[in-house]
Amino acid sequence: MLKQLSLRIILALTLVLCSQPLRADDNVLSTIKEAARQYEAGDYTGAASNLDYAAQLVRQQKSERMKSLLPAPLSGWEGKEASAQALGAAILGGGVTVSREYKKGASSLSVEIVSDSPVLQSVLMMVNNPMFAGAGGGKLETLKGQRAISKYDSSKKTGELYIVVASRFVVTIKGRQVAREDLLAYGEAIDYQALEKN
Repeated sequence: MLKQLSLRIILALTLVLCSQPLRADDNVLSTIKEAARQYEAGDYTGAASNLDYAAQLVRQQKSERMKSLLPAPLSGWEGKEASAQALGAAILGGGVTVSREYKKGASSLSVEIVSDSPVLQSVLMMVNNPMFAGAGGGKLETLKGQRAISKYDSSKKTGELYIVVASRFVVTIKGRQVAREDLLAYGEAIDYQALEKN
């Protein structure tokens, strides 16, 4: 009788524990521990695979957190749901990208934040060298203390704004059928201090 009761308690506890959602942190840490165990056992392929998997989980967590840094729709605009993408190093060098699209009548605008990507180096080169920015028709600007390059075609009402944050992030704002002020307003709406902490 006591044995059956103990078995029922163990079964009930197992069901309760299994029904709890596994926290992402637990998943990352358990994967890293498994990789360490495999490494110590000489299973280098398994260890490398698990470390890559853990790194991808970390990038996914970072991308989900970065989505909250995309600006809310400004007055008169509507925003779609933000999207996130975390790529491993094997795909285009890797990186984390979050983006959101906004509409107001015929006007459309997108905000994208990229981090941990080799693409960042080419944008940094443009921002840090005025000759590159000018050659591509861009104009160097400072936006909320951040270096930026803006390009705007008033005849087509299209434009782009590239903002480098802490030499680790590139914020890209692109618009069609928009005023130059719309691009700048969305650039001003981003919390760059919070972004630097990611």
